[in-house]
Amino acid sequence: MKYVYLGIYLIFTTIHLYASLKNNKELRNVTKGFILFTLLGFYLEAVDILYWAVVVAILFSLLGDLLLIPHGTKWFAMGGVAFMASHAFFIVSYINYTDFSLVPLYVIIPFALLFLGAVIFIFYRLKPFLPKALFYPMALYLLINGAMNCFAIYRLFSNPTAGAIITVVGALLFFVSDTSLFFVRFNKNSVMKSHFLVMLTYSIGEFLIILGLILI
Repeated sequence: MKYVYLGIYLIFTTIHLYASLKNNKELRNVTKGFILFTLLGFYLEAVDILYWAVVVAILFSLLGDLLLIPHGTKWFAMGGVAFMASHAFFIVSYINYTDFSLVPLYVIIPFALLFLGAVIFIFYRLKPFLPKALFYPMALYLLINGAMNCFAIYRLFSNPTAGAIITVVGALLFFVSDTSLFFVRFNKNSVMKSHFLVMLTYSIGEFLIILGLILI
């Protein structure tokens, strides 16, 4: 059954990416919610031991997808809150598989500073285009995404398995997706005009995070 969910995920993701490439908003809106819904089904069928934090993280990502469909600052903010919760529960799921006694400070601190620096640079570039009311909330959101990446990396150093590597790649793609979304949505001078890159990195990133949590 897990392969059925995976096949449906691939179908809806492919259709959604095509719609994103063609700027077909109606088709994008129709298919968007099915991406995380089918990934949830895949996780539930594929995992040997169900972990509640992963399920909640997927559900908040699904909620975030749906809240971002309508236009307007209110909907964008609510979608961001849902995704912040998703990142937080992914962090909880990584911590469950991390022995921090095996992760030295010379790993913890540099990666935290790396993502902090990345967020500062990104928002330095975005500042002229963002509404003032959203600047700090969006920066906080991306910092939480960066923290999610850091904890995925700490899990890798604690237990260097194939699953941990896959999760790190997925988390990085999620960071790229969010950064791309900010430029697409707010910087009208950006070379990125469509949501194709946003959704390509997002859909693959979410899949790899979940796959990495299945392959403990």
